[in-house]
Amino acid sequence: MSFDVAALRRQFPILGRPVNGNALHYLDNGASAQTPDAVLDAVRLYETTARANVLRGVHALAEAATEAYEGARADVARFLGGVPAEEVIFTGGCTAAINLVAQSYGSLLKPGDEIVLSVLEHHSNIVPWYQLAQRIGVKLRPLPVTDEGRIDVAALPQVVNARTRLISVAHVSNVTGAVVDVAAVVAAARGVGAKVMLDGAQRAPHGPVDLPALGVDFYVFAGHKAYGPNGIGVLWARRELLEAMPPFMGGGSMIGSVTFEAITWAPPPRRFEAGTPPIGPAVGLGAACRWMMGLDWTAIGSHEMGLTQRLMDGLAAVRSAWLIGPPGLQGRLPVVSFVLDDVHPHDVAQILDSFGVAVRAGHHCAQPLMERFDIAGTTRVCIAPYNDIGDIDALLAGVDEAVRRFA
Repeated sequence: MSFDVAALRRQFPILGRPVNGNALHYLDNGASAQTPDAVLDAVRLYETTARANVLRGVHALAEAATEAYEGARADVARFLGGVPAEEVIFTGGCTAAINLVAQSYGSLLKPGDEIVLSVLEHHSNIVPWYQLAQRIGVKLRPLPVTDEGRIDVAALPQVVNARTRLISVAHVSNVTGAVVDVAAVVAAARGVGAKVMLDGAQRAPHGPVDLPALGVDFYVFAGHKAYGPNGIGVLWARRELLEAMPPFMGGGSMIGSVTFEAITWAPPPRRFEAGTPPIGPAVGLGAACRWMMGLDWTAIGSHEMGLTQRLMDGLAAVRSAWLIGPPGLQGRLPVVSFVLDDVHPHDVAQILDSFGVAVRAGHHCAQPLMERFDIAGTTRVCIAPYNDIGDIDALLAGVDEAVRRFA
């Protein structure tokens, strides 16, 4: 059965919004995806029928809010392969989730311990570890990147050693679209007793994630990239790790008891959710996970990669265009970055905007990767299930115009 992209598009009200006199061709999904009616309806239902604080109230609205909030946690747990719901922690976003691990798990590390990061990481998976290194003296070890924009797993034996405590890498690169060889990374970590964290920000929008099969220790992703609201993210970690980690922030809800002489912590996940949590956004993320679990991702994958091939073929016909990332469809998701010779990516993005095409241009919070390829930035296209051939063709028309004007 073919994938009905037109039916899916009708679930996203914003896609009918004109831009600069043109139809909207939204291809900036790697920065923020759009939100379907199912999510908007879930948030509105919470805000209009159950808005209250969670956990401590005994009145009807508080109980309804708590049920909705914990129901969202269960939905996320199912989306992540049926992990225990108590291993799911709601945060303010993917960046907040990584910072939680860096602050909390990082506090258990010692000077001289090593953390392995790849050269293609988003700054959110570099800066918190750099700050930890400055604070306690751990050492960061960069894992190189191949000419295809993939993590060089062949270099793992030279980088990972007995001092390695954590390998933290992107599940999917936000620049090249390359999918990391998780099995190779996990094997290298287990060989020295290290843990593995995956930044799933670019992977989660492409369907449920089977965490038990991946065998990692920490996983993070953002709601706003996965068709959910802003201001919500997820950290999953193995329960034994969460139980050993101290809290990241202090406040209400995360305590067992408080006196001026001694304070005890609540068990996970409460320990890591100080204060009033982002209840409405969490409800929306739970709805987004349910929505994604109801889709046919085999058909969607074929649709997305067909659009990716059309895009790559179109760019191949532009003599001044070249890709940063895998040249084919194997081992990648539909994130495509390209450079036009002698044309700044910001100029490309502005021309595309005049065609109603939304993309991202710049270094994509991945400056070490830009340095690896000796470029200032790229134009990045991120394809979602609701994108169609018209979006790709409008982009290619805009690229032709950018070449005509600037190249």
